[in-house]
Amino acid sequence: MTVDVDVRRRLFWLAASLGWAALSIQMYLVCYYRWSSGGSLMGALMSFFSYFTVLTNMLMAVVLTCAATRRESAARRWFLQPWVSSGVAVSIAMVSLAYSFLLRRLFHPEGWQFVVDELLHDVMPLLFLLFWWFCVPKGTLRLMHVLLWLIYPCVYFAYALLRGHFLSSYPYWFLNVNLLGYPQVFINAAWVLAGFVTIALLVIGLDRWLGSRAKSQCL
Repeated sequence: MTVDVDVRRRLFWLAASLGWAALSIQMYLVCYYRWSSGGSLMGALMSFFSYFTVLTNMLMAVVLTCAATRRESAARRWFLQPWVSSGVAVSIAMVSLAYSFLLRRLFHPEGWQFVVDELLHDVMPLLFLLFWWFCVPKGTLRLMHVLLWLIYPCVYFAYALLRGHFLSSYPYWFLNVNLLGYPQVFINAAWVLAGFVTIALLVIGLDRWLGSRAKSQCL
């Protein structure tokens, strides 16, 4: 089923707007809670940008915004490269799965926080994976792209440990060195990284299958 280009672009705008709205509300809630407890807004912003979920949802919203706009730019061309969009898909899938298996049972958000948590961890990942499946060109991914995609979570892990060392504050319990110690944190990170690689390999396999199927249909 083919969809009109303008209709597709409107759907991209809708998805991008939903993603940016969820991030904006989450930022407001973090700032409001921190301000109410006597903290600083700067500290609230530092906390907001310390989460892998937030950073990955921002990347996802950027890709969707680039897909929605007609204006050509170097940033648009870069983010819409299949290997870049696919890397974001791998990361957002990891966000959703990690939240479901490691974090969901620990939190019972209410009100707007519940809405935002559902958007950031369930709704937006699903929308972006649908975008990847139907709109990202297939058949170009290679195993070497897994190594490129790994740079993002590895840099984040190093940042989280460095930030935690100086501020004694860790974004996720399984990275909390003060609570678990370095050996256990590295073991936890290795398990998460193994999950990331598994998802990456699955994405590459799907990319090759969908790419070969598209070629066979064209013959």
